Amino acid sequence: MPTDNPALIRLMPVVFVLIWSTGWIVARFAAPYADPLTFLSLRYVLAGAVIAAFAVLSGARWPTTRAGFGHALGSGVLLHGVYLGGVWWAIAHGLPAGISALIAALQPIMTALLAPAIVGERILPRQWLGIALGFGGILMVLAPKLAAGLAASGLTVPLIVNVVAMISVTASTFYQKRYIQAADLRTVTVLQYAGAFAVTLPAAFLLEDMRVEWNTTLVLTMAWSVLALSIGAIALLLLLIRRGAVSKAATLVYLVPPTAALMAYLFFGETLTPLQVAGMGVTALGVALANRS
Repeated sequence: MPTDNPALIRLMPVVFVLIWSTGWIVARFAAPYADPLTFLSLRYVLAGAVIAAFAVLSGARWPTTRAGFGHALGSGVLLHGVYLGGVWWAIAHGLPAGISALIAALQPIMTALLAPAIVGERILPRQWLGIALGFGGILMVLAPKLAAGLAASGLTVPLIVNVVAMISVTASTFYQKRYIQAADLRTVTVLQYAGAFAVTLPAAFLLEDMRVEWNTTLVLTMAWSVLALSIGAIALLLLLIRRGAVSKAATLVYLVPPTAALMAYLFFGETLTPLQVAGMGVTALGVALANRS
């Protein structure tokens, strides 16, 4: 993969944000036709099979130690099984997508707080300012949905599940940086989906009816989920973590909720207020400050 090309390196964060932001759109498209954990179980199997075939044909290196296999499986449980499973389950059980996105946007705050102690990264004052601006922009973008969502009742458990999911993806970022920094991304990704499947399928069996209604919409949604999200976006995320500082890679999460809000406006006609548009600008400024070399 030509990841040393300067032009491609500059485009990687932009492409990642655009693809990753479709996750909320995909969840909304799939919800009427499939239970969330059942859908994700199928997604992990298909994505893992595609990448496994590519890894074998391209002669990718598999981990040579038991610890290497274990670290790859464990990172998959955190990154896919707990994070995606928790977010999709929470949204399917009534948590507004805007609040879910806001919780996800808290990840850079937690990452920045923990990065100095865990991986020895130094967070500069300018980066703290960027993190603060990014979080403020997220609040501006999601303020209308946040106000409406908090007025609802019965969201305590979904809210807790979504917070646990956010903590899990934060942990997976550090785990990836510390334990599988030098491993082959092709084989690591296969093992990550195997780890995610190992925890998601039993959860689907216990918590859901495992409902799947195949139609054109669900087939297209699954295809996008596998090829663009599970393969394309995850590969970009792991490359970004590998190439840069953990805290800087995490600040890209700030751009996801505004981008998702814009996509919801284009796909579903959801309105964008002037406050939300201004918040997108503030968020972009914060990300720029936090990621500036």
